[in-house]
Amino acid sequence: MVKRPTIEDLARVAGVSVATVDRVLNRRLPVRGDTAMLVVKAAEEIGFHATGLLRRRLVETPTKRFGFLLQKKSDAFYASLGHELIHAAKMSTQVQCRPLLEFADELVPQTISAKLRAMAPKCDAIAVVAVDHPTVNEAVEEIVAQGKPVFTLLSDLSTPLRSGYLAVDSRKAGRTAAWVIAHGAPQAGKVGILVGSHRYLSQETAEISFRTYMREHAPHLTLLEPIINLDDNRIAEEAVSEMLARHPDLVGIYASGGGQDGFIRALRNERKGRRIIAVCNELTVTSKAALIDGVLDLAIGTRVVDIAKQTIAAMAYATDATTGTVPTVQLLAPELHINASI
Repeated sequence: MVKRPTIEDLARVAGVSVATVDRVLNRRLPVRGDTAMLVVKAAEEIGFHATGLLRRRLVETPTKRFGFLLQKKSDAFYASLGHELIHAAKMSTQVQCRPLLEFADELVPQTISAKLRAMAPKCDAIAVVAVDHPTVNEAVEEIVAQGKPVFTLLSDLSTPLRSGYLAVDSRKAGRTAAWVIAHGAPQAGKVGILVGSHRYLSQETAEISFRTYMREHAPHLTLLEPIINLDDNRIAEEAVSEMLARHPDLVGIYASGGGQDGFIRALRNERKGRRIIAVCNELTVTSKAALIDGVLDLAIGTRVVDIAKQTIAAMAYATDATTGTVPTVQLLAPELHINASI
């Protein structure tokens, strides 16, 4: 009797692992299209008994419409995140993805809610960056009730019905910023805090974590009340300029939200020769130059490529009825950028 080829035989002829063959057969995890084709050709060559199933796996990849609603198209960070989400969607081996990318230049909850509702009929799943507000949560719950998963990116929402949350670990970000300022401040003094909006739960968590660390480890530093800049560069610049003028004993500033270009402009205009330990979010053209020039001490970045890939993977699993439970929270360690790492 001729021995029937096994999965081990197929893996050896295809030049891949047994685990890869198993993934192609059972669609447990994504496999690149060219790798899957190698497995199919090897199966045909050795007369593998499940060759027909393998061929069907190549054509069974479903087509899904994934929507992404981000903030402020003019913001370099969100432009970069949008680019990576589109790229990850097109490169996905789990689904044939038709991505839809939109931006909400106004951070008004009603505007975000209206955009979400308008996107819902065009999408099988949505990922959104939004402030936490009852109006936004209501829109998300309506869309989820339609059988369409909604994921939060970068900042979470309080509705328990959102399908998942992918972001930098805000607690680690806030405590890291506090460590840098506490260890870098040349003497006792005051520390300023800028927040885009406390409606961003990630920024709220970062600020709380920042304050907690300072209370524990830097009692010699006095924290000022946070200033809300609405992620607006003009507001951020005015707020920091006023802070610098009013507090001659200011030794550090942490900007936990947006408006970093205005924040950096104000720091560059400081002519009193003071040493201000400054920390902000994201590595952009502006923040990179500020790190090089010594205006900034730390930029806490988001791993946009990783966030994008994980978002697409989570959306693909959530829209596939045959898969198991999707992890609801995926937190990434922040990227830390200093002068020496540029």
